[in-house]
Amino acid sequence: MRLRPSSRPFLRAAAFAGAAVLAACGGPARTAGDGEGDVGGTVVIATAAEPATLFPPVAATTTQGAAVVDQVFDRLVDLGDSLNTVGNRGFRARLAQRWEWAPDSLSVTFHLAPNARWHDGRPVTARDVAFSFAVSADPVSGGPFSAFLANVDSVSAPDANTAVAWFKRRLPTQLFDLTYYLYVMPEHLLRAVPRDRLAGAPFARQPVGSGRFRFAAWEKGQRLELAADAGNYRGRPLLDRVVWSVAPDFGSATIRFLGGDADFFETLRPEYVGRVARNASLRLLPYPSLDYGFLQFNLRAAENNAAPHPLFADPALRRALTMGVDRERVVRNAFDTLAAVAVGPVPRALFPAWPRLRQLPYNPPLARALLDSLGWRAGPDGARARAGVPLAFTVLVPTSSAVRQRMAVLLQGQLGALGARVRVEPLEVGAFNERLQARRFDAAVGGWHSDPSPAGVQQTWGGAGARPGGSNFGSYVSAAFDAQVDSALGTTDAARAEAHWLRAYQTAVDDAPAVWLFEPRLIAGAHRRVRVLGLRADGWWARLSEWSIPAGERIGRDRVGLR
Repeated sequence: MRLRPSSRPFLRAAAFAGAAVLAACGGPARTAGDGEGDVGGTVVIATAAEPATLFPPVAATTTQGAAVVDQVFDRLVDLGDSLNTVGNRGFRARLAQRWEWAPDSLSVTFHLAPNARWHDGRPVTARDVAFSFAVSADPVSGGPFSAFLANVDSVSAPDANTAVAWFKRRLPTQLFDLTYYLYVMPEHLLRAVPRDRLAGAPFARQPVGSGRFRFAAWEKGQRLELAADAGNYRGRPLLDRVVWSVAPDFGSATIRFLGGDADFFETLRPEYVGRVARNASLRLLPYPSLDYGFLQFNLRAAENNAAPHPLFADPALRRALTMGVDRERVVRNAFDTLAAVAVGPVPRALFPAWPRLRQLPYNPPLARALLDSLGWRAGPDGARARAGVPLAFTVLVPTSSAVRQRMAVLLQGQLGALGARVRVEPLEVGAFNERLQARRFDAAVGGWHSDPSPAGVQQTWGGAGARPGGSNFGSYVSAAFDAQVDSALGTTDAARAEAHWLRAYQTAVDDAPAVWLFEPRLIAGAHRRVRVLGLRADGWWARLSEWSIPAGERIGRDRVGLR
């Protein structure tokens, strides 16, 4: 799982599946050499949020930031469309033209493309790889990504075009863990910047990478533009430009797409699906999801993270509150048929054995009885308290997601029926993420966009992620959970791994660090003039450099600057 808290509303249409998804995702890779008629044009992407920085280890922890930095920067190798994370199968060359493993599998040697260049013209070297690893593996500068690189001992550069990564132990996902979480950055532009200032340095506003698109412009709150790198070592992209048009909210972003001011919108709400389907100029593109959402409890005090939370440190209370939530009703009211009830700290796509997970039942009478047994007594007004402490807390929700705001209100009502007094606090997405990262909250309606590897659960719900800089914002810590995850990741036997994952996820379900709410079914909208490829579950933008607009279907913004 990549540590990407997503601000999008997680909406997809259940009716669009099967062959439609394959059509959206399939097709061979294309380059500019496949036909001059495909080269050129601008795609405008409507969005309701923008990254806070373009420094890769921090930017890529959000869906908005990852979509941009994946175009500007390169990895050593890329995960293939199969999304296989074990061994080498399916991985594609990027900065590394080829790689080979040592006989003991404790080191891998990457041979870099000799013609790879930074966008300022300097050659990309193995020293850049070693520097990027050091920065990304440092919690001060690498943030949550540093935990994923913990199994890498070091990266050396025996010569300009050779980088060697050394591992502490053999794991099935060694190549994925190293390369998926390591964007190669230019040492000559960043080495003089203190690591604790990298995310806010000028480079983070005007980055220089080696990807097929180069940074062009960023007007905060308005637009972010990338331009084709015409001389790129992997070939120029088919598009001339990609522009993210930043709207003040989700509804405004949708209107920009429907009104023709944008060509693509990643997630349509149910009420807009019909409008797109009836518009001859637009089309619907379903694509697979690795997203899930939840009401997360903070197990540490919001005012003092060194102290336990006065309410949520108690697992029995968390279980009682969970049993008072009709998750099926909440999800159906918020999504209609466009989402399923979540099963735990993992999307179904990453754990096919999910039906074997025992869920806490929806049982309000049992929930009230459990609250009574814990000493939370209802007063004349129905509000509960224990030893003078009210059963009252605040739930944060991002304003960028109307669906999550709707869910927060539904949760407020259902938990209120148990005797809990819940205040909903809407926050702009930047402030919402800041509060989560600082652990200054009681509860929050959150969501994760997972990566293909289940290893990310260590950061989102494991003890490692509860440390400063991690993404386990609720500070859930369970030795039993961590041990089972570690065992699952350490075996190549599929049956044993599944058994360990089952015990790990069951532990989390029973401990209830969150109320597991929903898994969306996503559906994007695109203008018919844009040939869209590769809407993958791990990121709709995975093959953006291969999108194209036929010459005969281009419009004014394809030829002139968009301001």
